[in-house]
Amino acid sequence: MSLFKRSVTEGLGTFWLVLGGCGSAVLAASSPVGIGVLGVALAFGLTVLTMAFAIGHISGCHLNPAVSVGLVVGGRFPARELPAYIISQVIGGIVAAALLYYIASGKPGFELASGLASNGYGEHSPGGYSMAAGFVCELVMTAMFVLIILGATDRRVPAGFAPIAIGLALTLIHLISIPVTNTSVNPARSTGPALIVGGWALQQLWMFWLAPIVGAVIGGITYRWLGTEKTA
Repeated sequence: MSLFKRSVTEGLGTFWLVLGGCGSAVLAASSPVGIGVLGVALAFGLTVLTMAFAIGHISGCHLNPAVSVGLVVGGRFPARELPAYIISQVIGGIVAAALLYYIASGKPGFELASGLASNGYGEHSPGGYSMAAGFVCELVMTAMFVLIILGATDRRVPAGFAPIAIGLALTLIHLISIPVTNTSVNPARSTGPALIVGGWALQQLWMFWLAPIVGAVIGGITYRWLGTEKTA
């Protein structure tokens, strides 16, 4: 499969992740349906699970620049293909955020100031958590996510179950960290809404690139060390 087709597939998958995950937060979290934090966390997990089954055999279903970096560090993905994947992932996230904004603004009383599910810290953290707390949370959650992905897709693990483990891992990560940063662990997911919202969301976007990528590097290094088989 060509790099171009795989990159386009990554953009499509990331589009679904942002539309499904952020869409559930913006459109349904506090609606009469009221899915709440649990529903939003599950929605993010379901986007990854469904895309992993749908496109995993085409692109590997990274859907996340930090995951792609972690897979490079973990020895599972060629570094030369990283820019194409990241560009496509970010474009997918932006298109999804723009579509979500269009849909959400169709309801009377909608205000972009509500954040469009943007990630934030300090006064823009759902629970009022500090920048330091948010940075550490994003770093640790991403490191664990990458470690789980590398473990679940290891050739020594029974095939076919990885999407379930990865989807549930992302659900758990959101259950833990939505109150802290609204959960990123994915720079593409953060970039789309931030570009639409502007202002504070763009000013704080740096952290939702830096912390997940550092965490992904740590996760990749850790699993590569843990999972290496010693030969006699």
